Amino acid sequence: MLFVARRHGKVIRLALPIMLGMLSQSMLNLIDAALVGHLGEVALAGVGVGGYAMFMLSAIVFGLSSSVQSQTAQRMGAAHTEIAHPLNSGLVIGFGVALPLSLLAWWQAPLLIGLISQADDVQSVAVDYFRWRVLSLVAIALTLCFRGYWNGRQQTHLYLRIIVAVHLINVVVSAGLIYGFAGLPKMGANGAGAGTTLSLFIGLLVWCWVSIKSPAIQHLLPRTPCLASLRTTLVRAAPHSLQQFLFAGGYAVLIWLLSQLGTASVAVGHVLINLSLLLILPGVGIGVAVMSLVGEALGRDAQHEAHRWGLDALRVAWLVLLVLALPMLIVPEQVLAIFFTNSELVALGKLPLQLTGVMIVLDAAALVLAQALMGAGAQRTVMMLTLSMQWLLFLPLAWWVGVGLDQGLLGIWLMQLLYRLINSAGFLWVWQRRRWLAPAF
Repeated sequence: MLFVARRHGKVIRLALPIMLGMLSQSMLNLIDAALVGHLGEVALAGVGVGGYAMFMLSAIVFGLSSSVQSQTAQRMGAAHTEIAHPLNSGLVIGFGVALPLSLLAWWQAPLLIGLISQADDVQSVAVDYFRWRVLSLVAIALTLCFRGYWNGRQQTHLYLRIIVAVHLINVVVSAGLIYGFAGLPKMGANGAGAGTTLSLFIGLLVWCWVSIKSPAIQHLLPRTPCLASLRTTLVRAAPHSLQQFLFAGGYAVLIWLLSQLGTASVAVGHVLINLSLLLILPGVGIGVAVMSLVGEALGRDAQHEAHRWGLDALRVAWLVLLVLALPMLIVPEQVLAIFFTNSELVALGKLPLQLTGVMIVLDAAALVLAQALMGAGAQRTVMMLTLSMQWLLFLPLAWWVGVGLDQGLLGIWLMQLLYRLINSAGFLWVWQRRRWLAPAF
């Protein structure tokens, strides 16, 4: 019993900084929205559209973090001396992909924004904001590599410290540039984009400084990675990046489906989606932490221990997510009253919110075991299972039941509950089959 408690404690110790960092990111988004909201609805909508376009673009390089992290953890477990090789490869790939992509996106910003919003006034704000934000894509890609490396070495406290500092800089600089405080130029909504980009580059410099100071990688960072290392990093990164990109696209389709039901369903659905995305972050954080534990165990060829780490983390995630879901299950009206004053909207969202609470708990297995599988190098399995469940099961059923059978918001959320249940059951089945168990080195 004491041994189990120690394992659970280690999961929590590694996961807590990651969870707090992710939560700080979500809070920052709310703060940015509040700052820009004082400029009016058009500015807020423009920043929202531009931010969503940037989210889609960032997803293309997101897989670099899991790729570098899983390789680093496995090398550490196998006691490799050249532990920073995955980091070197990730940095080269990140720069090579992000730089031309950011230039292309800046050039074609009107086209990209036009695919999301057709309102001319919103488009004008969104294009300018997006062009400021897209300049940070290189910083995002390289930061993801550094984050993956240090998380892979189980130094998750660095992620928390740096990301909180970056967010604080972002708030101060963005507020100054939006409203022209402290002698800074008054840029309006563009100030939010410029402030975010500047803070991300400052964060990248901090990551570089911390890494260069580390004796473990001082002599490795300047080296050019070999083709084999580049190929391995790219092969592991590509499925996760594609998964994140199409996952974000799936939510765009979901919003479109809600728009077929009317403004009220869009408003309630938007709140429910954002609540669920916020409250699942602790589960994602636990998963990111266990990715390193699984990878390190496989590096030592401790296959049984790697399998146990996934189940230990799952138990912790279930408990945490159940606690977070209780307010939605017990007092849904009070939760919805935070966002809506209209009693009709509260009534419309009551049962779907309770279903959302159940979904969060059901999601635990998918959230944790997906990350654990990536720690084992099974990125392709995660991608195929996640995307097939979302695009081949949930979205067609949501369209058929919610729109075709006219069951509305409740019908879509019932289908989402079914999807979450089957998705988590699928990940648990894959994990228990143990076909992913194989030492990487």
